[in-house]
Amino acid sequence: MSDEQAPKDLGHAGAVVDKAIEYMVSQNIDALSIASALLGGSLALLARSVADEAIVQILNKAIASVRSGELRGVGGAGG
Repeated sequence: MSDEQAPKDLGHAGAVVDKAIEYMVSQNIDALSIASALLGGSLALLARSVADEAIVQILNKAIASVRSGELRGVGGAGG
């Protein structure tokens, strides 16, 4: 997947994940448990779908977003 063009079903997938998160929150599942389960599932899916180096690149981009503070504005998460 290139940075320039997202898959056409990305928005739908994101909406489904958002609903799943809302449901888990309504079931009083701890935020860290939700996030850990989603991350673990995502990594397992990536491992079946792309090369290890692609996973490393994705994780490096995520790390850079955390270090830059970019993620702090997403979803109102604080900490």
